[in-house]
Amino acid sequence: MRDLDITEVARRSGVPASTLRFYEEKGLITSIGRRGLRRLFDSGVLERLALIALGRASGFSLDEIARMFAPDGRPRIDRQMLAAKAEELDRTIRQLSAMRDGLRHAAACPAPSHMECPTFRRMLRATASGAMGARRKRAPRPPVK
Repeated sequence: MRDLDITEVARRSGVPASTLRFYEEKGLITSIGRRGLRRLFDSGVLERLALIALGRASGFSLDEIARMFAPDGRPRIDRQMLAAKAEELDRTIRQLSAMRDGLRHAAACPAPSHMECPTFRRMLRATASGAMGARRKRAPRPPVK
């Protein structure tokens, strides 16, 4: 297959040219030259971009995704890292399901006020403790001396 300029890569992958330039800057993809002012990429960049998109959709950071490629550019995906991410997604799904169920209950609850609903109050306590929804950030630890 022929080399693709940045416009063609953006069109075929759905990834904006600005993101392609950012990915190149981060070392996630590599251009093979230029045609005029436009970067050229090997056609294999489309598969690599698909892997990057899958990683992003799965919740991996760009740095984590970068570690999933060998220096020669071939994928080397750590199965333990995938299993850990799957466990993290399971925890998130459980938390979101509990939040959804609580919100549905609160929407249909016959109590005169949400604050009088025992289920809604439990949801408030769980959220405040960090057991449900977004976790509160911990204060930074003092430096070890």
